[in-house]
Amino acid sequence: MVKSWQEEDGVLQPAFASRSMDCSVPKYRLPDKEMDARTAYQLIHDELMLDGNARLNLATFVTTWMEPEAERLMAETFDKNMIDKDEYPQTAEIESRCVNMLARLFHAPQQGKAVGVSAIGSSEAVMLAGMALKWRWRQEREKAGQSAQRPNLVLGRNVQVVWEKFCRYWEVEPRYLPMKEGRYTLSPEAVVAAVDAHTIGVVAVLGTTFTGEYDPVAAIHEALVPLTEKLGRPVPIHVDAASGGFVAPFLQPDLAWDFRLPQVVSINCSGHKYGLVYPGVGWALWRDRDFLPDELIFHVNYLGGDMPTFTLNFSRPGNQIVGQYYNFLRLGREGYTRILKNLQDTALWLAKALEGMGIFQVIGGGDTIPVIALRLRQDVRHYDVFAISDALRRRGWQVPAYTLPADCEDIAILRLVIREGFSRDLAELLLKDFKEAVHELDHGNAHARVHKPVFHHN
Repeated sequence: MVKSWQEEDGVLQPAFASRSMDCSVPKYRLPDKEMDARTAYQLIHDELMLDGNARLNLATFVTTWMEPEAERLMAETFDKNMIDKDEYPQTAEIESRCVNMLARLFHAPQQGKAVGVSAIGSSEAVMLAGMALKWRWRQEREKAGQSAQRPNLVLGRNVQVVWEKFCRYWEVEPRYLPMKEGRYTLSPEAVVAAVDAHTIGVVAVLGTTFTGEYDPVAAIHEALVPLTEKLGRPVPIHVDAASGGFVAPFLQPDLAWDFRLPQVVSINCSGHKYGLVYPGVGWALWRDRDFLPDELIFHVNYLGGDMPTFTLNFSRPGNQIVGQYYNFLRLGREGYTRILKNLQDTALWLAKALEGMGIFQVIGGGDTIPVIALRLRQDVRHYDVFAISDALRRRGWQVPAYTLPADCEDIAILRLVIREGFSRDLAELLLKDFKEAVHELDHGNAHARVHKPVFHHN
């Protein structure tokens, strides 16, 4: 969020002033003098108590719990600069191992030359993948002596906001395909109708942030194959697997959505979502080196040695990469499958229990990624999902309520992201609070309508 200038110079008052300090501290101006480390810690620690409880935050996809051993490793590697591969060659080797593991997990062709990079999250990975699509399309057009003006990208209204940013920042026309009630994912027929010679690619989402559903990637691929002869090139598909990339290989291993489909050229995924790492790591992979144009790769030598780099950031800590590698070694396929199956079982149980209350219609019930999306039945008219969200917040839960994108904006839903650390016991407590909140609304003991669409799109 862009922060504005603060006109008033507010102050912080230490809770234990008589023991540690006897003066106030400016909030928006650098203090004139230093202070004791313990006092600085206490001031900040006390303020942060006002944040919500991360374990009760069902709005975010981001990991909020890791094992102590992982935390220890990550604390030990905060000071390692991921970009400095000459100084920290073993951290760079660990990054390479992670890329190789993911390439195999996503069925990259064995005879091919798959490549990948780490990123600060899926948002950066999306930007990198989008740039590769645009640059490769432009190279092909220029080589054929054709105009490389007016590139477009075909995608659904169910994409994360980072795709809108990509199109605006890199001057690509977004061709958004509409949702409709009862279908909140891409239609293969609509994709084919939107594609033309200026299409740099098609984006399919594996686990939308709105409802948790998968776009039908295999059906989209099958629909695009016949266009190859007409357009003179295969239409590349990028799969935004920020949420589902660490779920589908373990819970739906036979689902064809990845590099098993020849026209899927790139995939992004979030290590800090169901990759089970604390915030700050994402991945972008390409099925073959040919799909990552050389002109996007920079070579720097001022940190020692020649280092090729493809990133929007530069310096960043290597500890998230270490955390990802820890999970890969610690869990393996068996561990990831066990954890995700437990989360899915909890999501399925909770979705069924909430539907059993008689007021909700389940849109996404946790059978893809462990995410529940609910709307109120049409005969419930004296309160809305925003009122329920507000009532749950007063009990400590963060359950976002929001309207769906264009063409379905009259549909308001609640979304619950089931993550590691959210146990069946917590699910039962949440269900109890749902019932109490609805009881209050039914009997007029709470605000019936809030009209405050709160949506944490992460």
